[in-house]
Amino acid sequence: MSERTPVLVLGLGNVVCQDDGAGIAAIHKLLREYELPEGVLALDGGTLGLSLLPLVDSADQVIMVDAIRAEGPPGTLVRIEGDEVAPAVYERLSPHQIGVADLLAGASLLDRYPNRVVLIGVVPKSIDLGLGRTEAVEASIPELVERVVEELRAIGYPPVRRLDRHENSTRSVDHVARTLGV
Repeated sequence: MSERTPVLVLGLGNVVCQDDGAGIAAIHKLLREYELPEGVLALDGGTLGLSLLPLVDSADQVIMVDAIRAEGPPGTLVRIEGDEVAPAVYERLSPHQIGVADLLAGASLLDRYPNRVVLIGVVPKSIDLGLGRTEAVEASIPELVERVVEELRAIGYPPVRRLDRHENSTRSVDHVARTLGV
C-alpha cells in the first residue's frame, strides 16, 4: 500500500485562459510565502485531470483551488465543501476542467474518495484565451491564499510564513515522485 497524504492542496486551472489560472497563481504564491507542515502536499495540478488520481486517492483530505462560476462579481471568493463539491466541479468550473470531475468520480469508483474535499476559489471575469488575470481576480489572489492558509489551520495543519520567500522546498517533489512510482 502506498503512503497516505494527510492533506493534498491542488491548484487547478489553465494559465493560458486568463482568470482560469487563479488557482495555479494561488498555489505558487502559497509555496513561495509559506512553509507547509509535515503532512501537507501542495501542488500545481494545472489541467492534468485524471492524471492526478494517484495523488487524490492517496489523500485523506483534499483542498482544491480554482476559478469557480458563482454568484457575485469577479474576484468574489467561494468555498464549497462535502456533497456540494462533485456537482460544482461538473457545473461551475470552466468547460475544459471536466477532468476534475473525472478525477473525483475515479476516486469514488475506486472507493478511495478522500474523507474530506473542499473547493476554494474565485469568481472569474474571463476564461478566454490570454495570459495574465483580470484586475479583479489578480487583486483577490492574496486573499485566496489566505483562505487556503485558514483552511489548513482549521484542520490542524498551520503553515508558517517564510522569512525567505524565494526558498523552494523539494519535499513536495520527492513525495510526488514516490506517489507516482517514479
